[in-house]
Amino acid sequence: MHDKEKFETQIKNFITELQKYVSTDDGQWTIKGFIDIFKNIHTISSDTKIISKILEIHLFPKIIEFSRQYGYKVVLPEHQNYYPDISFVKADDDKIKFALDFKITYRLPNKPFLCNGFTLGSHGKYFEDRTSTKNI
Repeated sequence: MHDKEKFETQIKNFITELQKYVSTDDGQWTIKGFIDIFKNIHTISSDTKIISKILEIHLFPKIIEFSRQYGYKVVLPEHQNYYPDISFVKADDDKIKFALDFKITYRLPNKPFLCNGFTLGSHGKYFEDRTSTKNI
């Protein structure tokens, strides 16, 4: 099995495990909100930017576990809005690299079988023009 196929299998298995980490058997989020220094509890809104950031923070320890288990270094972007959110670089061969970018969406109540869609953000141009280096 080639590196790309191997990584694809590893990441798909990892994502399946993450679902159990971030949600209960009945589909509820395991994180319900956050607490401030005054011990006030704030529920999470449905704003996808907030949900995205909370998920990134919540999943980061699991991402580190994954990288160590399969021999990758985790490389974070130099700037907040740069693509990708995380790069996995093979520890014993830095020419082998995989990009991971978090995408958040939601389901519509009248079409629970579909996602509402994703945006590519400011780096979307890269997927049309592979020579573009904007926000990469």
